[in-house]
Amino acid sequence: MDKENTARYKSKKFAIRIVNLYKYLCDEKREFVLSKQLLRSGTSIGANLAEAEYGISDKDFLSKVYISLKEAAETNYWIELLFETKFITKDEYKSMKSDCEEILKMLKSTTKTLSKKLNSNNYTLNSNNYTLNSKL
Repeated sequence: MDKENTARYKSKKFAIRIVNLYKYLCDEKREFVLSKQLLRSGTSIGANLAEAEYGISDKDFLSKVYISLKEAAETNYWIELLFETKFITKDEYKSMKSDCEEILKMLKSTTKTLSKKLNSNNYTLNSNNYTLNSKL
């Protein structure tokens, strides 16, 4: 699977967009509270995926992926709230939401698949050799 299709790669690119949106919201819109929440959750997605790659066990690996999933869901909420309070335009909203939902889908699929594999009696997951992608 090529690098551009991995959750880790997409979450890093998304984090860059989040940082830029944060700068815009602070500089142009003078919005500091919601944007800070967005910055924290939006950059945490990829950070937790990076940490997951070096999990000390398979369960630790899965736990970090679940944390990334929860952070993505929270980020989706802040994007919706920023749009509904008119801090971002409809086009900005659609673009950010689309990227966030793509990551959410990838992480949902990953956690579902990994949970099933970890709960089966005949499968061992080696987190050090595992790549997060959308086609598990």
